[in-house]
Amino acid sequence: MTRQAHMPFLRPRLVAVALSCAVATSAFAAGTPDPAKTRAYIDKAWTTLTRSQEDCASLVDTKVVGHPVLYVPAGQAVPEAVTAIGKRCGIDVRPLPKKVEQLGDIDATKLPQQGLLYLPHPYVVPGGFFNEMYGWDSYFIQIGLVADHRLDLAKDMVDNALYEVENYGGVLNANRTYYLSRSQPPFLTAMMAAVLDDPAAFPSADARREWLAKAYPLAVRNYEIWTRPEHRAGDTGLARYYDLGSGPVLEAKDSEYYKGVIRWLRAHPKDDPGYLMKASEHPDDAEAARLKDASCDVRASKVCEGAWVDGYRLTADYFHGDRAMRESGFDTNAHFGPFGGSTHHYADASLNSLLYRYERDLHDFALQLGKAGEADRWAKAAEARKAAMDKYLWNAQAGMYLDYDFIAGKPSPYPYVTTYYPLWAGMASPQQAAALRGNLKIFERKGGLSMDNRAAGVQWGEPFGWAPTNWLAVKGLDDYGFHDDARRIGSKFAGTVDQGLADDGTIREKYNMVLGNADVKVMAGYSENVVGFGWTNGVWLKLHQLFDGATKKAAPAAKTEKTP
Repeated sequence: MTRQAHMPFLRPRLVAVALSCAVATSAFAAGTPDPAKTRAYIDKAWTTLTRSQEDCASLVDTKVVGHPVLYVPAGQAVPEAVTAIGKRCGIDVRPLPKKVEQLGDIDATKLPQQGLLYLPHPYVVPGGFFNEMYGWDSYFIQIGLVADHRLDLAKDMVDNALYEVENYGGVLNANRTYYLSRSQPPFLTAMMAAVLDDPAAFPSADARREWLAKAYPLAVRNYEIWTRPEHRAGDTGLARYYDLGSGPVLEAKDSEYYKGVIRWLRAHPKDDPGYLMKASEHPDDAEAARLKDASCDVRASKVCEGAWVDGYRLTADYFHGDRAMRESGFDTNAHFGPFGGSTHHYADASLNSLLYRYERDLHDFALQLGKAGEADRWAKAAEARKAAMDKYLWNAQAGMYLDYDFIAGKPSPYPYVTTYYPLWAGMASPQQAAALRGNLKIFERKGGLSMDNRAAGVQWGEPFGWAPTNWLAVKGLDDYGFHDDARRIGSKFAGTVDQGLADDGTIREKYNMVLGNADVKVMAGYSENVVGFGWTNGVWLKLHQLFDGATKKAAPAAKTEKTP
């Protein structure tokens, strides 16, 4: 998810002290956890979190001030129902300026006003102030809906994602115009499989096949986002996250986040990878022209203009990394450089594991559609990706997949919980899987799996843990036969959600893994712990489905290979 609200920064000398207090004590009065109460909360939350563009309240954007605008695809007749919504809700309905073939075709900075992108079906939002359908959130929400037998809404979510691919160039960060330059972690084929694998999702085998025949080419089109030159991680044969825009993100309300980054870097000069450059607060025309390439366009962007502290601005490369971080979903982290500002320099385990699984899914879909030649193509693509990941990401000495900085030509020295994504994707060998299992102690805490073991004060790091990363690790461990580990960790995380609900009556976006509750104090970057919460609901349901003895998949074919 990309979030740009309430982003305070502490003075750097206070971060370590404050974080130490956050992980050592809890301000919450602990209640008694009760899974039955969690289940009842989730039942009500699905309705609370469901949005339809026939509901006027769903059209409001908390990140943009001004008259709401709903954009529809260019060159298509505006449905009468949409016109009626515009009149009833008092919003402007406008076509996009041109047909979108791929991400980046429309420069959102050139639009007269930012707005919502039309989707034809209801969808579930994450929670809190989020009022749109988000990219990778939707997968974890959707598998919860399937587990809860809410198949119509689960299929609506997939159909909306496919609509985005067809009309907006790909599955977007979310359906807002300022996200037209980036996607999010690619879970589209996994979303498709979630409904295709449930016999109750379609009225007949013919209806299922017809739906797949329409969805398959759109899934292929969405895959092609990640093979574009911009998304290639050098000559590794792997992919990277990369936003096709430049400069500060358009959803930023003001310059405060970027000012906070500058202040932190100024206070920690040894930790600055080169994100800072000297520049004027009020540049003349000649300097402004130079800054357009070296930093950002101070004449076109108020946020860029204001992103100045004590004689310094941020480089254009930092802004590319900041945007890539938001495409990764890990905003904000300290793993890919301070504040994730070097995300675009990495071939990482998360994205490439997801693409391996995507390629295997496309292989399976192609076979179901009788496209044997295409199935072979996808199998070879998956094999090539696995070989590249074994070459660049697998570190036999560490017993982990380590993200690879292809600019510097070296692996990250720091472990990250996404090292378990290859288990979920089914691409690790038995030896690799056993080594990963042996490293659980690096991440495992009282409440589940923490993101890493370095407390940097950001939400995608120690001591915090999240539903999606815990689920992917738990599911991967279970698929590889480590059932006791999967149930132990899954029980910890589900229990943490139960404890959070017992403490304050809510389900949250993220949790404190050290304390095993929702007492989250983020010191840098996005600080709010939003109530809802869609992907936590979905993962809690899937964990309980696992606990209840759901049928296990057979071991993936990749397990027969030897560790390099």
